[in-house]
Amino acid sequence: MTLQSMTGFARSEGTSGRNRYAWELRSVNGKGLDMRLRLPPGLERLEPDVRRLISEKFSRGNLQATLTLTVAETKVEAVLNRDALAAVLALRAELGDLVDPSPLRLDTLMGIRGLVDIREAEEDEETVAARDAAILASLDEAIGHLQRMREGEGKALAVVLRSQVARIGELTGIVETDPSRTPEEIARKLSFQLAALLQEAPTLDRDRLHAEAALLATKADLREEIDRLKAHVAAAGELIDKGGPVGRRLDFLAQEFNRESNTICSKSNSAAVTSAGIELKVVIDQFREQVQNLE
Repeated sequence: MTLQSMTGFARSEGTSGRNRYAWELRSVNGKGLDMRLRLPPGLERLEPDVRRLISEKFSRGNLQATLTLTVAETKVEAVLNRDALAAVLALRAELGDLVDPSPLRLDTLMGIRGLVDIREAEEDEETVAARDAAILASLDEAIGHLQRMREGEGKALAVVLRSQVARIGELTGIVETDPSRTPEEIARKLSFQLAALLQEAPTLDRDRLHAEAALLATKADLREEIDRLKAHVAAAGELIDKGGPVGRRLDFLAQEFNRESNTICSKSNSAAVTSAGIELKVVIDQFREQVQNLE
């Protein structure tokens, strides 16, 4: 599976009988799958099928689906109000010789309000079913176009994300191998600080000072943060290679990356480590911004 971006656009159109239809799909970032449908009046019955087809392909994104329907050829029919006609004929018979006995003319009948209604012809059930099926097939085609567009953008994002994860790994290595982290350098700095402190206050308890120094050295150690960063780098690489809807998990890892980099900066006793930690934060922020675009 490939990564998918949550942004994209697709359009498909077609005809069925005298009807012409067109779908437009627009997708942007979202925490979940939020569908907003715009269907012409009278086609609301298609909504369950539309939602089903979309949810089968996508799991995240604010997605708007718009259907337009136009009639290429207007077909009308004359509908006779038989009850009204019966009433007119009954009245004529009742009046008898008081009215013209000649047969009623069509133009006379057409002039009687409500007797004949000229309206757009209704399509039979078979025609409507065929049109609905064609509209849903066109939607499926548009969904395929949108999916391919989102996958194309996902591939481009994967290249960027792999580069950023690789850089996070490099910076983690810089922190890990910095000379300030060697036991010898840590011991040297602590010895120097203890000597200066004892010179200023020779009455201080030496054993207590050494115990406090050992505790500070333990707290300043970055081993746990480095190991966690390495594990997160490996996990992020696996998720990017796996593909599919992994945006949420990568976003969680981005938060973990950020937590470890903050700790490294706060514990750092070296300019080089602090510099690497700051660059880590910059790369992690860029990583998280890109991850926000993934399904």
